Amino acid sequence: MKREHILILDGIVNLALGLALIFFPVGLPTAVGLPIPSTSFYASILGAVLVGIGLALLVQRFWGPSRMAGLGVEGAIAINLCGGGALMGWLVAGDLSIPMRGYLLLWAVAMLVLTIGLTEAVVRTHKHSQTR
Repeated sequence: MKREHILILDGIVNLALGLALIFFPVGLPTAVGLPIPSTSFYASILGAVLVGIGLALLVQRFWGPSRMAGLGVEGAIAINLCGGGALMGWLVAGDLSIPMRGYLLLWAVAMLVLTIGLTEAVVRTHKHSQTR
């Protein structure tokens, strides 16, 4: 998979998750069986951060160093591996009282994010080794 395609995919995933959390900070968790926040504040803030990350990735892909640099692959790798790893940690060791559909959704998100992060790392390593 090409670097450009990975940045687009990663940007779209972050934007989609972020916008869903911004516009449905309580309704989204309720609908998919995730823990219900006591306030929509943190879900909205997380949504805004995810939208920012998504936009930074898309800026990097479409404008790159010629105009304005965005997040780039290295930052995306760190974010995806940390986020996916933390989510998997909660799923394995956390005491989450959520229905099966919530667990399935969270495992799908964790696997998607980790897969994107690992793919980005492989592509980045391969590209870096070719320039030497």
